[in-house]
Amino acid sequence: MYRCASPALPRRRPMMATAASTALLSLVAAFGGIAAIATPTPAQAQIAPGHRYFPQRALRGELIVGVTPDVKLNGKAARLAPGARIRNAVDQVATPGSLYGQKVVVLYTTDISGLLMDIWVLNEVELANKTWPTTPEQASKLVFDQASQVWRKP
Repeated sequence: MYRCASPALPRRRPMMATAASTALLSLVAAFGGIAAIATPTPAQAQIAPGHRYFPQRALRGELIVGVTPDVKLNGKAARLAPGARIRNAVDQVATPGSLYGQKVVVLYTTDISGLLMDIWVLNEVELANKTWPTTPEQASKLVFDQASQVWRKP
């Protein structure tokens, strides 16, 4: 039992055919309907990996994921931070289990306690940039251009 009256809905006016709406309908019909316009082609649906922008403090290394949170970074034991984010080569979130036992080239950042916080698995375009530093000492001797994502000697 309803104790309150339902709210009054505004009355809809019937749609009047105008020259603009008729032209729009004929244009949609000419292109094969709305579904044809909204559906991407196979070439558009594929994700083309490109170059992502990384922070200046990111370092390059080789990562082998073991039983979470234990990993090997450049052949040495390391740990993932609580809340660590791993991005795969097409910049989607990856779980540590999806990379279990694989040796991947990554860029990574650490938190203040030295745990791995942000990890990006590199794609083919980013692997070509071989000048990325692997240690903070190397990074201190180079100059970083944020726009082109290239490290250069001063």
